[in-house]
Amino acid sequence: MIYWLHTFLDINLFGYITVRAGIAFFLALCFTLYLLPLFIRWAQRTSSVQPINDWAPDRHKSKASTPTMGGIVFIGSTIVASLLTVKLSNMYALGGLLTLLLFSLIGFQDDFAKIKKNENLAGLKAKTKLFLQISSALLISLFLCFVADFNTDLYLPFIKNPIIDMGVFSLLLWVLVIVATSNAVNLTDGLDGLATVPSIIALSTFSIIIYITGHAKISAYLLMPNFNVGEVSIIASALAGALIGFLWHNCHPAEVFMGDSGSLTIGAFLGYLAIISKSEFLLLLIGSIFVIETLSVILQVGSFKLRKKRVFLMAPIHHHFEMKNWAENKIIVRFWIIAILSNLLALMSLKIR
Repeated sequence: MIYWLHTFLDINLFGYITVRAGIAFFLALCFTLYLLPLFIRWAQRTSSVQPINDWAPDRHKSKASTPTMGGIVFIGSTIVASLLTVKLSNMYALGGLLTLLLFSLIGFQDDFAKIKKNENLAGLKAKTKLFLQISSALLISLFLCFVADFNTDLYLPFIKNPIIDMGVFSLLLWVLVIVATSNAVNLTDGLDGLATVPSIIALSTFSIIIYITGHAKISAYLLMPNFNVGEVSIIASALAGALIGFLWHNCHPAEVFMGDSGSLTIGAFLGYLAIISKSEFLLLLIGSIFVIETLSVILQVGSFKLRKKRVFLMAPIHHHFEMKNWAENKIIVRFWIIAILSNLLALMSLKIR
């Protein structure tokens, strides 16, 4: 709608991506701040609260009455704000909205199943959820490849030219990136605000990278690839704004949790951003917290199966620090610091080519 003002009323201000990204940010922020208290009251009335696993640290038992599924509020706010501000003829923007919609539906099904059963986090079966994630990621990848006609070259950090054209095999990489990142953010969402702030930071970093990738002059100056993906930075900005609104109620002690409807969607969208900005490998640094959390689970499971010994007191790793009696706020803030530093390094690396 706002881009329509630029096109038909000749208001040049609304033609700038940076201006519309700022508008989308504040629209999503305001929508979330207004709707979330209403959602929390509804969730409390209907007992749509977070079920806690028996194996969780004892301090988590007090969170059993906390409303969950807050992701449907900030994802919905993001989609509405984006529809009002993006150029909807841009195929990559449509792909971003498709990613948000598909994975929020998967997360909602999982959250609703957990709330309905309300025991031991028994949501969708693991195989069913993974099948839905892979199917959705494949649909998004097919859209990019055959509808948006997206470039299939593979880029590495610090190298200005692509190393290989993957062709249709890029679909395998893209599906892996989206599904892996989706599950990585989901694993991280275990403490109040732990996944929220690193997600905001990662979205901010990708907003900058995608804006550069979509800008012919800046991308040429930095020797980065150039594709018409700039509009997607508006959606990333909207999601960052919505998450800040969510953080207002999610910071410790949390009044609401995002649930799988939020965490699975954020992760999938971060994976999508990495793909269209040709930053699949840089994602490992941008999403360092999510990588650390996922590796801790892999190490724990692998060690126990091979050696019958545990590497950590409990996995994911934030539970390990809880078992060592670290205060929850200390764990959260230190993880935030790591996220900030790793994203600064990622942005610094853009000039090294």
